[in-house]
Parts: sequence; structure tokens; C-alpha cells
Amino acid sequence: QVQLVESGGGLVQAGGSLRLSCATSGRAFSDYAMGWFRQAPGKEREFVAAISWTGGTTRYGDSVKGRFTISRDNAKSTVFLQMNSLNPEDTAVYYCAARLLRVATNRHEYDYWGQGTQVTVAS
Repeated sequence: QVQLVESGGGLVQAGGSLRLSCATSGRAFSDYAMGWFRQAPGKEREFVAAISWTGGTTRYGDSVKGRFTISRDNAKSTVFLQMNSLNPEDTAVYYCAARLLRVATNRHEYDYWGQGTQVTVAS
């Protein structure tokens, strides 16, 4: 079992930046690939970014490429999402997720989820 707790969300002006964190506990963090997803009101949960258990492989959704960066610190059992050049379309609840070993972009392939953190980008 893995427990995930997101933090770092909030209100930011368009063009600004935020850094989300996802702290994990339970089974060895380094066994898991980690992902970030987001869900805006009335929309499906959308893939944002993912990182392999080694950190050597990353994947990004088309809408965030070049603006967001995913990283992890296995010693601290934490994954991060640095978000730059934010725009109002990035407003959503952001969720951290975990799955064993391999990177995935499909939300149905993730086994564990956090409660989410709200990100609101004002125009």
C-alpha cells in the first residue's frame, strides 16, 4: 500500500508558477512510477506528467509540454511538478498517482491516488 498526499496548490496569476509536491508513505517509493493528473469541473481526468521509478524516463501531456517539469527525490519519497507559464486553462484539481515500476499515461493503469490539490489560475 502507498499513501499519497499532495501540497502546493493555490491561486496564481496567469504567467505565474507553482510547484506541487506529493509526499508518499508505505511501500518503497523507488518501486513506483509516479504520475500527475488533473481534473477541471465537468471534464475527465487528464494526464499531465509521469516519471519512471529511476527518474530516467518522463512523459508529458501535449498541453503542458515545455511548461511543466516532473521530478522525484527517492531519498525523500516525494515527487514534484514544477508548473511555469500558467494560464487559466490549467485551473483544475491536481492529483498524484502511483503504479509499480513502469511509466504510464493512462489513468486506469495507476493503483494509488492522492486526494488532490486545487490550482486556480486567474486571468
